[in-house]
Amino acid sequence: MKDILSLGLDETRNLMLSIEEAAYRANQIFNWVYKKRTLNFSEMTSLPEALRGELSGLLYFPPMEAVEKQTSKDGTEKFLWKLEDGNQIESVVLRHPAHVTFCISSQVGCALNCSFCATGAGGFSRNLSTGEIVSQVIHMERAIDGPVDNVVFMGMGEPFLNENSVYKAIDILHDPRGRNLGFRHFTISTAGIPEGIKRLADSGMDIRLSVSLHSARDELRSSLMPVNRLHSLDLLRAALEYYQQKTGNRITFEYALISGVNDTAGDVAQLRKYLRGIKSFINIIPVNPVNPDFERPSDRKVADFEERLKAVGFESAVRHEKGTDIDAACGQLRHRRRG
Repeated sequence: MKDILSLGLDETRNLMLSIEEAAYRANQIFNWVYKKRTLNFSEMTSLPEALRGELSGLLYFPPMEAVEKQTSKDGTEKFLWKLEDGNQIESVVLRHPAHVTFCISSQVGCALNCSFCATGAGGFSRNLSTGEIVSQVIHMERAIDGPVDNVVFMGMGEPFLNENSVYKAIDILHDPRGRNLGFRHFTISTAGIPEGIKRLADSGMDIRLSVSLHSARDELRSSLMPVNRLHSLDLLRAALEYYQQKTGNRITFEYALISGVNDTAGDVAQLRKYLRGIKSFINIIPVNPVNPDFERPSDRKVADFEERLKAVGFESAVRHEKGTDIDAACGQLRHRRRG
């Protein structure tokens, strides 16, 4: 059997033709799935009953069970999903005054083991399929009973280490004949995989890029993010320049601010030197103390760091946290349940 959520419209049309059905039946199926958010062939009443039965024997919707849901007082919703093989992943609904964002996962766990991240502490199991990525979006749209405005790959996993599935999922959700979510409504957040950044630049898809930076000093960044030992800041910088030359898009840099680690005037000076010439925006994120060795900086220290960044010409902002009263940070809920 094939996973229906891993198939694009043209693939679904070919499947219809292969079983001697009209190609337009694929458009009907896409309409049911991506516009009406229907995940059961028996409910697709515009299809003949015999075809609905046949489809149930040919195709399946990837099982995804919400084993836990947490809701914050600010409206943030965190889902822990159980997959067909028993693995678990997380997704988050982030509500803003004028839009809704889904933060979704691309892998079960993560192999990069960043020192401040709960996902890495849980290890890596496998990549998600295209259908499992798409399914997160549909299930959460069903949960909120409405459409999402933006999708960010900032959940569990490194998207560029599963880019085939990630790109196909984006293509399916972007298709104007189905969900019709514009490319600029997607953001890929990476720990800094240079070849992945270059391939995104060459893809022709106008997807936004966010990079987890956290330090512009190789030694410190390598201690925080082991991926830097393989892909140094120089290699990352070359890829960022290539991306910006090809796309002209501003790059967002995520900066987890850790008290006494990367919050000094010297760190700002290093950032200024490293990012010179790159059109950038810095998201300052007071660290969520998953690692007991790391301390969240005081509000005064956070404000001072932001002022220093702006004083040297950076566009920046402190990320207004969502879901601080629940396990909303990436990997927290899964890590807690696994003990």
